[in-house]
Amino acid sequence: MKNLETGRQPQNGQQAGSRISTTGMVQTAIFGAIVIIMAFTPFLGYIPLGFTRATIIHIPVIIASLLMGPKKGGALGFLFGLTSFINNTMNPTPTSFVFTPFYSIGDVSGGIGSVIICFVPRILVGVLPFYVYKLAMHFRKKEGVSNIGLILAGISGALVNTLLVMNLIFVFFREGYAAANDVAVSAVYTFILTVIGINGVPEAIVAGVLTLCIGRVLMKKNVRERLGF
Repeated sequence: MKNLETGRQPQNGQQAGSRISTTGMVQTAIFGAIVIIMAFTPFLGYIPLGFTRATIIHIPVIIASLLMGPKKGGALGFLFGLTSFINNTMNPTPTSFVFTPFYSIGDVSGGIGSVIICFVPRILVGVLPFYVYKLAMHFRKKEGVSNIGLILAGISGALVNTLLVMNLIFVFFREGYAAANDVAVSAVYTFILTVIGINGVPEAIVAGVLTLCIGRVLMKKNVRERLGF
């Protein structure tokens, strides 16, 4: 209720809103720190596989999406993309041109497509799992944490990253990607499907399992209340 003399909201309400805002910033900063530590710790966040890198950095982004919503999840997804951008610029692999416009190999160089590939799928990693879990809860008949929802959220977060990245590579860089991997242009999509199978499917399985294990603890009502989520 407004103060009748000043027309202002009571200070208690403003202070409560300020505390909520500060708590949200701290929570986002903690998850951001986890993403950064994983990204720049060798063999932790980005695992080199020669022609590319596997990653588990999407796990904290997925968890953050479930706990804090798609806006903050998307912001952390952007941070995920930024770490990939920096890694591929400063410590490139033969196919880093698909993630950064500042790297080239032979006659092949990155461009605007590199920026799209690097950021758009990673932002969606922080958005899609929230809605997948929300949909799973819609079909759940009892209260509590949905194990199926957590698994599907984890899998969807990992797959949206892998499938979008690999298919956008085909859209923007099929010839360069084929040359970098020494495969024929006509066979490049078959090669991409192989990468999805070898790299993307295990990532999705791991994401589903870890999201379930971590989410079952953090998504409990009493735990979320204690942590301020």
